[in-house]
Amino acid sequence: MARTVRFHEVGGPEVLRLEDVPVGEPGPGELLIRVDAIGLNRAEVLFRSGQYIEPVKEFPARLGTEAAGVVEAVGAGVTGFTAGQPVSVVPAFSMNEYGVYAERAVVPARAVLHRPEGLDAVAGAAIWMPYVTAYGALVEVAGMRAGDTVVLTAASSSVGLAAIQVARSVGAVPVATTRTRAKAEALRKAGAADVIVTQEEDVAERILDRTAGRGAEFVFDAVAGPGVVDLARAVAPGGTLLLYGALSGQPTPYPGFELGMPALNMRTYTLHETTRDPERLRRAEAFVASGLRTGVFAPVVDRTFALADIAEAHRYLEAGAQVGKIVVTVAHH
Repeated sequence: MARTVRFHEVGGPEVLRLEDVPVGEPGPGELLIRVDAIGLNRAEVLFRSGQYIEPVKEFPARLGTEAAGVVEAVGAGVTGFTAGQPVSVVPAFSMNEYGVYAERAVVPARAVLHRPEGLDAVAGAAIWMPYVTAYGALVEVAGMRAGDTVVLTAASSSVGLAAIQVARSVGAVPVATTRTRAKAEALRKAGAADVIVTQEEDVAERILDRTAGRGAEFVFDAVAGPGVVDLARAVAPGGTLLLYGALSGQPTPYPGFELGMPALNMRTYTLHETTRDPERLRRAEAFVASGLRTGVFAPVVDRTFALADIAEAHRYLEAGAQVGKIVVTVAHH
């Protein structure tokens, strides 16, 4: 049996229950993992509250797609893993099928990466999702190169902070946006070439100013909603507006016609585009591991919670005051 977080109905953080659940053996293509740390993501809040891109299929339901721990057992047909190895689980599966909010969990081996030496469990649960998301969108899909300007909205999120470092590592210029001045200094320290405070400044104007009127090659947007019109004004001809989240919760207009039909590319992106493609994931893993080795990449952890305090951790995530990743640690007695 393993203490496992489940919920029996959709709702607020209070629906989360810590229950003893049989773990079972890993089947073909699966690994059993002792979970030491869990990375929290907004997808889990949305899944729990019934607002995710995928509905909950049956109750009680599980949560969680990102964790770090140690391999305990290896299922049939799985190569490259042995018991006792430190690993990280990356989001590459549906929460209707697997969930890692638990002391031990069975997961598909294709979603598991070896944890580089010297990376502890908390860092191992905080590094992959942000960096693989940023790398997959900006480098793999969009082809960001040295000298490109990339505008990052919601830049104090773990993905935003990773995107600053990913941009810097290829010689691109990261420009961060944030609602209030509160996080501006932290974003500069994190490596943003410039910070635009959206409540006080005209985003498009500032970006066009910075780029001598040309605009940004890329905008990497987590907010969506009506704000995309303003962001699209600041995209260079032939540039791309990548939408990887919808924090605004409002309908997203298509701005192309309103702006006079510029040469604008607009596309949605999810992490699964990278993690569910073995070749792309292999490249992403190599890219992130290389950045970790050279010290260019470092996980930013805002705060940790114990597994028993999972509801409180969700409340904190929803409040949105964090800079970086929220991690839940699992104690084994």
